[in-house]
Amino acid sequence: MGTFKIEGGHKLQGSIRPQGAKNEALQILCAVLLTAEEVTIHNIPDIIDVNKLISLLEDLGVKIQKKGRGSYTFKADDVNLDYLQTPQYKEDGKGLRGSIMLVGPLLARFGKGYIPKPGGDKIGRRRLDTHFEGFIKLGAQFRYNQEEHFYGVEAAQLKGTYMLLDEASVTGTANILMAAVLAEGTTTIYNAACEPYLQQLCTLLNKMGAKISGVGSNLLTIEGVEVLKGASHTMLPDMIEIGSWVGMAAITQSELTIKDVNWNMLGQIPAVFRKLGISLEQRGDDIYIPAHTEGYAVQNYIDGSILTISDAPWPGMTPDLLSILLVTATQARGEVLIHQKMFESRLFFVDKLIDMGAKIILCDPHRATVMGHDFKSLLKATTMVSPDIRAGVSLLIAALSANGTSTIHNIEQIDRGYEHIDERLRSIGAHIVRS
Repeated sequence: MGTFKIEGGHKLQGSIRPQGAKNEALQILCAVLLTAEEVTIHNIPDIIDVNKLISLLEDLGVKIQKKGRGSYTFKADDVNLDYLQTPQYKEDGKGLRGSIMLVGPLLARFGKGYIPKPGGDKIGRRRLDTHFEGFIKLGAQFRYNQEEHFYGVEAAQLKGTYMLLDEASVTGTANILMAAVLAEGTTTIYNAACEPYLQQLCTLLNKMGAKISGVGSNLLTIEGVEVLKGASHTMLPDMIEIGSWVGMAAITQSELTIKDVNWNMLGQIPAVFRKLGISLEQRGDDIYIPAHTEGYAVQNYIDGSILTISDAPWPGMTPDLLSILLVTATQARGEVLIHQKMFESRLFFVDKLIDMGAKIILCDPHRATVMGHDFKSLLKATTMVSPDIRAGVSLLIAALSANGTSTIHNIEQIDRGYEHIDERLRSIGAHIVRS
């Protein structure tokens, strides 16, 4: 297990460029299986989860060439379907939650897709029902091997249909969408997720020759086509990482510029940070955060009641940023209630923050009330273990603002979602060492 040692209390300075979006990459990379032609993708982040998926595609027989930093070509003209039944696949697929999105493209193009029960984060239950119910509605047969926890869907020809999803699942919508583009007839997906990542997937699929309308709304209409062709695509910057840098700049009272953020795709994120009292300036397509030497004050509601920040499907606040917002709030002036609605165990990391001296009341698995210190006392350095990607980065942000040297174990969890984070932090003045 890798470890970070972080000496807190240093000001950061300079500019940072966000990586490509992790959640988009996991969808876009699976889409290369839908065509035998070459697909070029730019701005792929160099992180564990994405690299695992790239090697999984390689094992499936996809020809992959690296063209430059973050740029790859993929050609799935000779896919080895036998690999899907091997013990190797059952093992490799388990270690990555994004592997579930291989099923839709495989089913659409080859008439069958299999997946072991995926692993990934320990942030609560993530149901797969939406995915498989969608495939069944398109006409696929579902199989489940209980001993091996192995799922499969098979179909001679998928048929377009109307479906109302039971939840606006991002990965569920992406998976069903990829299956529907090659189905016969028209598919309508209502209560579809409409996150920017999904809009990007629709854009790529349309470039490949798919006929998807309603992009960016919760009602997608897909006219099935017989074959898809190659295309080129550039991924969005990672909005979660952008939010992480904003929180980090505020809590360390640092001046920071975040470059090329694709501002129009950030949704609620700038507004929510402003509610915590953080100043963000839009400079072209960059975000400039001044040094908050006077601290930052939480905005109450007009009637004087306590600010509540909660997650919701897009265009609501992304759940991935709540951990970051919670940490940032520990030094705010005022109180805020963080309500994590979508996952039940994402707030358990606050115990560590309480150990560091933060004033937080964990009300239940979904809600925490934070009373900010207003920089009158700093957090204390401690030793901690990263439970998942976002909590890991939140603890890292807390350590950067704390008094003394903190140690974070299990940093593989952070590496799953953040590209070379220690090197990039050192480039803006952080004192962080990997061991």
